[in-house]
Amino acid sequence: MSRLRRLALLAAAAALPALGLTLAGQATASAAPNFQVPFKCGVTVTAATFDDHRPQNAVDFQKSGITGMPVLASASGTVTRVENRGSESYGRFIEIDHGSGWRTLYAHLSTQTVSVGQAVTGGKQIGTAGATGNVSGPHLHFEENLNGITQRAVLNGVSVPYYAHTSFTSKNDCGGNPYSAEEVCGDGFSVVDQQALANSSGTAYLLYNASTKANCVTTLKATSLGTASAVSAFLEVQGATRVTDSGSFTYYAGPVKKTADSTCVKWGGSVGGNTYESGFEHCD
Repeated sequence: MSRLRRLALLAAAAALPALGLTLAGQATASAAPNFQVPFKCGVTVTAATFDDHRPQNAVDFQKSGITGMPVLASASGTVTRVENRGSESYGRFIEIDHGSGWRTLYAHLSTQTVSVGQAVTGGKQIGTAGATGNVSGPHLHFEENLNGITQRAVLNGVSVPYYAHTSFTSKNDCGGNPYSAEEVCGDGFSVVDQQALANSSGTAYLLYNASTKANCVTTLKATSLGTASAVSAFLEVQGATRVTDSGSFTYYAGPVKKTADSTCVKWGGSVGGNTYESGFEHCD
């Protein structure tokens, strides 16, 4: 899984793929915000993608009774466009600038409740879904654009499948760290141990993939979420060199991965000055 939360550290990076799904010929998806499903916490919608969509990498969010449902900012930013094209094209739509070349677009809205130049936080309501513009039925057209080019969408660190209809449940403005340890380490990993850090600052996790015999460590922050601050995660296979990921991150450190079949590991991490380090354990 790519480190989409490293907004401060990687803002100048020129080659961080958005979960490996940037299309050839497109602008490189560097320093992407942690875009969220643009609906209220807990709402499940269908993310529909089509090979003949225009632009091709846009997402149509579909749900029975979607008309009038609140539409939320997918990430913090500044409103750059609030337009109404009537029965043509996008109809009522809003664009938000998130910095570093990233913008999101929300189209076919029934109402718009923000204005150009307004600063919005992620999870702020910006309007309601509808069926304005040139559409056959109500839905929310959504784009994640980098330097004017629509990227394949990533929502809360999860790549939207192309071309398919896939259910996504919103974690937008739910509170807490929007990532889970399993999301950070990737498919096949399950938590085998965890340790809460002092002062409720975060949690260090050890995960294991039974198929690949790989271990994974990540430290998830619980404070200063969305703001770059010191976080680390480390993994040491007995008899081998310790591997550490540390820096100023917005949500988590890691993933740190090492294969260790039937070998003891030492693991841990830190948030600020709060640190945990295990002994050599999990030797089976």
